[in-house]
Parts: sequence; structure tokens; C-alpha cells
Amino acid sequence: MVEEQATVSLTRSLTEMDGMNTKKNVFIIGATNRPDQIDSALLRPGRLDQLIYIPLPDEPSRLSILKAALKKSPIALEVNLDFLAKNTHGFSGADLTEICQRAAKLAIRESIDSDIKLAREKRAGEGGDDTKMEEDIDEDPVP
Repeated sequence: MVEEQATVSLTRSLTEMDGMNTKKNVFIIGATNRPDQIDSALLRPGRLDQLIYIPLPDEPSRLSILKAALKKSPIALEVNLDFLAKNTHGFSGADLTEICQRAAKLAIRESIDSDIKLAREKRAGEGGDDTKMEEDIDEDPVP
């Protein structure tokens, strides 16, 4: 069933690509991490006839990706982006972006936990009662 659907999709794509040859200002661009798995029918002249290899980012590119991914986030002084760029050889742009997103979520979670702890300490210092705080009841909003 899956193989049949793949064949139908491939045939439809090939038909669409062949119909675009008459249009001079149309470019079809594809991307894959597995060029060895591309059907040879896609690679014939007039379809996807040029392969351009784009390597993983080098150190300066990784630094730029990290900076771009974190440009809207406050960064602690002890975070050394140069060190991170140097030690993430083999990481893709998507990998680096994911690391930044996870780090931001972790920082938010730690900040929330710190705020809850301070509120509990303040409440305990004021002789507060044992009722649960709203934060104690709700699930963690940051996955």
C-alpha cells in the first residue's frame, strides 16, 4: 500500500515537472539528506538535473546560526557562543536551532521554578497557610 502510494506520488510529480519545462521562469528545488535514495527518473535531464551539495556549517557559520537563533532571547553572561560553535562540529543548522530552543525552554522552566520557590519562602516567612499555590496545581506549561 505504501509503495503503491509512493509510485503514484512519484508519477504525479514527474508529470508536473515535465509540464513545467515550457515555463522559463520556474525552478524546482528539492532537498534531501539521502541523495542515494532519489529515484533515477527524477534525476534525468529536464527534471532535477543539477545536484548541489551543501555541506554542514563550518565554525563561523555555526556561530552565525547560534546568534540568529538566540537574537530574541536574553543570554546569560556565562554563555560562550564561540565555545559552542567550536564544539558543535557535525551539527546541522536545524540541530543548532533545536539546541537553542531547548535551552530557552529550560531557562524559562528554571526561572518559573525559582519564582515559585521565592513565593513559597515569602509566604512561609509571613506565616501563610498551607493552601496550595496556583502554580502547584497547574501542569508545567513548558514541555
